[in-house]
Amino acid sequence: CSNKNQSMKAFLLQSSSYRGAGGWSPLTSDQFQWLEVDLAERTRVTAVATQGRYGSSDWQSSYLLRFSDTGHNWRQYRQEGSTGGFPGNSNADGVVQHRLQHPVVARYVRLVPLDWNPSGRIGLRLEVYGCPYNSNVLSFSGHSSLLYRLSPRPRLTPSESFGLNFKALRNSGILLQAEGASGHSLTLQLERGKLLLLSASAAAARLALSVGSLLDDQHWHHVALEHHGSHLNLTVDKSTLWEQIPAGLSRCVGSDSSSDPLTHFHGCLENLVYNGLNLVELAEQGDQRGDVTFSCTEPVSVALTFHSAQSFLRLPVEADMAAAAAGLSVGLQFRTWNEAGLLLTFDLRDGGGAAWLYLDGARLHLQVHKPGRAPLELSAGLAVNDGQWHSVDLISARGRLSIAVDGEDGGSAHASPSFPITAGGQLFFGGCPPEQNRQDCLNPFPAFRGCMRLLAVADRTVDLIAVQQRILGNYSHLQIDMCGIIDRCSPSHCEHGGRCAQSWSSFHCNCSHTGYSGATCHSPIYEQSCEAYKHKGNTSGFYHVDVDGSGAIRPLLVYCNMTEGGTWTVIRHSGPELTRVPSSPGSFRHQAHFQYAPDGRAAIREPDWVLGSRWADVCVPDGSLLSWWVGGPGSGQIQTFWGGADPGSQRCGCSVEGNCVDQRHHCNCDADRPEWLTDSGLLTHKETLPVRSLVLGDAQRPGSESAYRVGPLLCHGDSESRPVGGETSYLHFPTFQAELSADISFLFKTGSSSGVFLENLGVRDFIRIELSSPTEVVFSFDVGNGPLEVRVKADLPLNDERWHRVRAERNVKEASLRLDGLHSASLEAPAEGHIHLQLNSQLFIGGTASRQRGFRGCLRSLQLNGVTLDLEERARVTPGVEAGCPGHCSSYGSLCRNRGRCVEAAGGFSCDCGPSAFTGAFCEREVSVSLKSGSSISYTLEEQQVDEMNHSTTSSSSSSTLRAENVSLSFSTGQSPALLVFISSHRGQYLALLLNKREELEVRYRLDVNKEAEILKSEVKNLSDQQLHAVTVSRLADAVSVEGLNLTCDLDFLDFSGVKSLVLGRLQRESLDPGLARVAALGFSGCLSAVLFNSVSPLKAALLHPNPPSVTVTGPLLRSACGSSAPNSGSAETGRPLANAGRRDSALIGGTELLFTSVFHLLTKAKKKKKNPNNNKHSTDPFYH
Repeated sequence: CSNKNQSMKAFLLQSSSYRGAGGWSPLTSDQFQWLEVDLAERTRVTAVATQGRYGSSDWQSSYLLRFSDTGHNWRQYRQEGSTGGFPGNSNADGVVQHRLQHPVVARYVRLVPLDWNPSGRIGLRLEVYGCPYNSNVLSFSGHSSLLYRLSPRPRLTPSESFGLNFKALRNSGILLQAEGASGHSLTLQLERGKLLLLSASAAAARLALSVGSLLDDQHWHHVALEHHGSHLNLTVDKSTLWEQIPAGLSRCVGSDSSSDPLTHFHGCLENLVYNGLNLVELAEQGDQRGDVTFSCTEPVSVALTFHSAQSFLRLPVEADMAAAAAGLSVGLQFRTWNEAGLLLTFDLRDGGGAAWLYLDGARLHLQVHKPGRAPLELSAGLAVNDGQWHSVDLISARGRLSIAVDGEDGGSAHASPSFPITAGGQLFFGGCPPEQNRQDCLNPFPAFRGCMRLLAVADRTVDLIAVQQRILGNYSHLQIDMCGIIDRCSPSHCEHGGRCAQSWSSFHCNCSHTGYSGATCHSPIYEQSCEAYKHKGNTSGFYHVDVDGSGAIRPLLVYCNMTEGGTWTVIRHSGPELTRVPSSPGSFRHQAHFQYAPDGRAAIREPDWVLGSRWADVCVPDGSLLSWWVGGPGSGQIQTFWGGADPGSQRCGCSVEGNCVDQRHHCNCDADRPEWLTDSGLLTHKETLPVRSLVLGDAQRPGSESAYRVGPLLCHGDSESRPVGGETSYLHFPTFQAELSADISFLFKTGSSSGVFLENLGVRDFIRIELSSPTEVVFSFDVGNGPLEVRVKADLPLNDERWHRVRAERNVKEASLRLDGLHSASLEAPAEGHIHLQLNSQLFIGGTASRQRGFRGCLRSLQLNGVTLDLEERARVTPGVEAGCPGHCSSYGSLCRNRGRCVEAAGGFSCDCGPSAFTGAFCEREVSVSLKSGSSISYTLEEQQVDEMNHSTTSSSSSSTLRAENVSLSFSTGQSPALLVFISSHRGQYLALLLNKREELEVRYRLDVNKEAEILKSEVKNLSDQQLHAVTVSRLADAVSVEGLNLTCDLDFLDFSGVKSLVLGRLQRESLDPGLARVAALGFSGCLSAVLFNSVSPLKAALLHPNPPSVTVTGPLLRSACGSSAPNSGSAETGRPLANAGRRDSALIGGTELLFTSVFHLLTKAKKKKKNPNNNKHSTDPFYH
């Protein structure tokens, strides 16, 4: 439908014909012109259409739309995600129609031209489209209320709903109370311009929801309240929140007339509908009790918007006020988000000087400067930048000066100046004109950005409509008869609990203590898995992991156990290590519940993770269920199997392995023997985990007891994907949903100089990341404001076949791009403009829709908004793309230390510490032992080991002869003399390292059995000082060097033949030289660490392997950390990502198995030998993990 009317010089043409002559064209074409249309009654406006003036070169190329119910207090229409401006015409004849995204109900429409034909003037023909709007209205005075009882009471239904529109004249007050017979009630209440939903019961009241902001703007707002069972949805305008509440919603509405009048609503309600009943219409028929009127009356209040730093209002001082030299009175109301800004300034009337009334630090200040007098300063109020309306009064009369904020309640300050405070010829509000060298308006403070209203000078209200018509005063960059304040924090764009703060033109997110960073707290600061920390070189310790990156799951504190065999994530629960359950007469069952760190379950929520928990099983012969555990996703399900068995089997691991103590039962603990029996095992079925609760039945049986222990949840493995593509090959996925925020991260490896990593297109919008040159990555996008780019340039080429990490983020505040955690760039979003990224094509990975500029190389660990794309699975079914891309060691091999070898793995790499004297994830942890003087470790070398030593050197000697060796170790001792290492051969040759009685290190080589040993002595003394010293002895043929002590010499004999053993500590052998024999008999007392003879580590063999045949230990032997430096373990707060090479993602990408385990042991002891089949325990207790 269309509405046609005529106002002033406006011509509204019929929708069927735009060929009429003429049109509206103001005499002056500037930014102060508008065309206003009175639709005669409130109408639902759905669209507008414009033309230029007929037969002319006059048209407007862009414009704003504003709406009003009263012809005052205008509201500017904003298309969602835009500045609010509409594109206009490009000629005088074409018709341009715009359908409003959200229809507006209003009586008055105002079109404000922004730009027009530079070769002509503003010219306009306009058509407004809309439909009739019917409403029933209630008006509340702030002291009135309406009580409506539904009689007879409506039938109980599973769902209920309220709907209403309201217009508030005060920022606080109860809109609606709904009470039910069950004692529960709901209250909709305005509190400082926000809508609160309060849920109350007989016990207490609690705040359920808070939504909206600045709802006291005297415009209509829509509220919908829907109750479905225990779920409640609250919608205010376009914002919706939900909550769970008790069932039994209200059966009466209204504000209790006996309640505090300060909480009564002041304003209008419209179309109050409960379950399809229009309560306002029923109230008009007399079925109500209260003091209300059935029309919406509101005072006319003209507001000013100071929207830029150039905004100001100048008012003349009236003649009678200027004559009243003894006094001054100025009042106003303002609302702003800014902490600072000038409200008012004026020159003093007599003797020069000036006064400034301004905001600073969110307080009101007054400064008065007069030549020859001390400056006068007053301050009042607190936190007045909260967006609420605040009143200000400045009064100077009879020698007393005062300022007050919100009356006396908000704060006031007083002074008694020695000179009169009166205004000169002009009052300036908000700022000063831009003219250079002005003397009547000097402003040393920031300009005011916000709204003002109810300006009063000399106790007379200023006619701001006269100001708008240029009859009174002067102004610039003001929006008159509207308040354009916007709450940029409602809804908040700060994610993950970030706290939003704002100014007039922007907002800021405080991300402290959230675990996230960035302009909107979107980017995780923690890695997503322990494996990722390992790829950074971190060793075992506590770390925060963020399993879904920028997703909703919060970071979780876990213990990362980095071992030589793999990386384990340990998630502990709240239960004790071991719990004993004695016999409890009268109590049939014992229950236990296990809680994990917040969101701990989410770390294992995905179906590709293999889960496990270790514990026991108890069964009875007849199969009756006495014990069980609860596990699985959601609330979990009862599980009747135990560690080592299959789900639903009602068995324990001993039954599967066939070694239960009583073959008639499927669990050891069912044997009912008068001794402790144990069932334990791993639960590895992911669909049954985590274990959350455990129930042990038969707890009342006298004389029996049990015990259980539930170990932590363990995760092993990682996930990633690695496709290889060609220039015309790509993978495709569903459209990337990233309207307001998007983060994209991945790793790439390539030898090509350019290529597109990913692209997603819309009608006009797009997002793309590409390698534009060998040293530059580009992140480009368009959200409707035109194409934008963020570029990062690397110092070295990126096509080096090494892994590089890219992270791009785009939100309503900025776009950023980071490369390898070292180089970054960002681009701030426009203050006003489109913010929604509208995409509709498939997401292309490794190429584009046009199949040009494709990427050749490897991609892995691709995540979009915290969700990992399974590239490898898609690659298997895509021609031209291969799954799999090895090469981790080329990038991360340097993390393997101390001669450890990097080994490629399916999802990353590992360090083989076999050739090293060290152990650990990176061969970084020394293996140390504390020896006593009577202890020794003897390692027997096999001929095969000597062969391997020869192959690892350049020696060309026989397999049993060494012509080169390396011996390295660390030691600390207070003993001298002392034998450190003794290596001997079948032919009587030996190599000995010892400390002599002068605390010097001696290296004795006896390779020629016909001669005395050749001795190298260090010049460094005091080596038995209890400090740790490191020594490395290297020989190649006849050249010997001792690293660390700067010793070198040449031997007379080259071959070390038939090497048979290595001894650490005490040695007794008659064939030794007398001097050496005496030292060897004393042994060694102290610390030996990282002992390595070529590739043989005797300490690792003795301490890390059970009963090795090649090792003989004599005397006490204690593993110690005496030789280890402080481990580089992680802390709870470390771990900003550098190169996220491995991930524990929300979806598997590499096909690598991820194993979760949790250890559980169940032990039972029966003191009665009498068998009672009906009292046997069934070890299928619900264990919730």
